[in-house]
Amino acid sequence: MTTSTPEEARTQIVNMVRDFVRRDVEPVADRLDREDIVPHDLIDKMKDLGLFGITVPEEYGGLGLDYTTFASIFEELSKGFMSISGAIGTHHILTYVLTHFGTEEQKRHFLPDLASGKKRGGLALTEPSGGTDVANLQTTADKDGEEYVINGTKMFITNGRYGDSFLLLARTDRTAEPKHSGISAFVVEKGDPGFKVGRDLDKMGYRGLDTCELIFEDFRVPSENLVGEVEGKGFAQVMSGLETGRINIAARAVGVAQAAFNASIRYSQQRQTFGVPISQHQAIQLKLSDMATKIQAARLLTYDAAAKKDQGERADLEANMAKLFASEVCQEVTMEALRIHGGYGYIKESPVERYYRDAPLMIIGEGTNEILRVVIARQLLRRPEYQI
Repeated sequence: MTTSTPEEARTQIVNMVRDFVRRDVEPVADRLDREDIVPHDLIDKMKDLGLFGITVPEEYGGLGLDYTTFASIFEELSKGFMSISGAIGTHHILTYVLTHFGTEEQKRHFLPDLASGKKRGGLALTEPSGGTDVANLQTTADKDGEEYVINGTKMFITNGRYGDSFLLLARTDRTAEPKHSGISAFVVEKGDPGFKVGRDLDKMGYRGLDTCELIFEDFRVPSENLVGEVEGKGFAQVMSGLETGRINIAARAVGVAQAAFNASIRYSQQRQTFGVPISQHQAIQLKLSDMATKIQAARLLTYDAAAKKDQGERADLEANMAKLFASEVCQEVTMEALRIHGGYGYIKESPVERYYRDAPLMIIGEGTNEILRVVIARQLLRRPEYQI
C-alpha cells in the first residue's frame, strides 16, 4: 500500500478546495454579496471537506495539516468569495489556542466538535471602545465559586449569529500591571440567557457572513472553561493565535488581489479601443505588470511566514509583515482593476466592484495596519538578527 507525501496531500486538498470554489461558490458569489445571505449550504460543504479542522491534530478529529496548506486554502476560497473564508477564519484562532494552550481535558472536550464543524467557533476580542488596544479591554470575569461571572460587550464578531463557541478575552484582575497580565481567555458557549447576540452589522464589504455584537450580562461560565485553567495568560495566548490569523488575512488579500488581476487580464484582452484590445496599450500593460509583481511579492511574504510557522520558528514579525504588505497590495490592485475596467468595473454586476469593497477588511482586520507598522518597528528594534 502506498501513502501520499505531505506535498501530495497538500496538493490534493488545495485542488479539492479550488474545485469547490469554481463549482459551488463562484456561480452564487454575486448574489450572496448583493443580498447579504449567509450561505449555510456552502458552509456545510466546507465542513464535509474538513476545513473547520485544517490544522487541528488528527487525534482530535482534524486534518492536522501545515500552515502552508492553511494559507493556500484561504487564498483559494478568497479568489471565489472572500466572505466564505470568514466562516473558518476566527474559528481557527479558537482551535489554535485550544490546541496549544488548552488542558488535555479541554482539547478532548472541545476540539472534535470544532474540527468537524458540528460547532462553529469565533473570537470575542474587539470591544466597542477598544479596537486594537486589546490590553485595555473592559469586559470582566469575576470568580464566584466554581464559575466566572462575565460582563461586557464585544463588537465586530464574525460568526456571532450562527456560531456556537467563542474564545473570549476578559479581565480577571483589574489591578494588574502591566494591564495585559490581568487578562484571561475563556471558551464560552451559547445557551444561557446572559449571553445575548445583539445587532447584525451592515457592512460595506465582507457581506454574506454574520458579523454581530455580543452582550454578556452576568453570564456564568464554568472555571474549567478557563483556557489552560490558569488566569492572566489570555493576552499571550490570543496574540499567539493572531499570528495564524494574520497569515490567513494575508492569504485572503492575495486571493482577492489575484481574482482582481485575473478579471483585469481577461477584460483587457476582450475590450477594444482605437481598433485594438486595450491590453495592447502601454498604459494598461504597465498596470498589469505592476499588479502581477506586487501580488507575487505579497504571496511570497505570506508563504514565508507560513513556512516559519511550520518549522516551529518564531513567525510574529513575518506574519505582521505579510498581513501589512498583502493587504495594502490588495487595496491597490483592486483599485487598478477598477481603472482597467472603467465604467464596467463600477457597476454592481462586475465582481471587480465587490473585490474593491472587500479589500479594506484586510487592512483593518486582525489589527489595523497603522498599529502593525508600529509593532513591526518595535520588533525590528529588539531583534538584532534583522539589523544586517
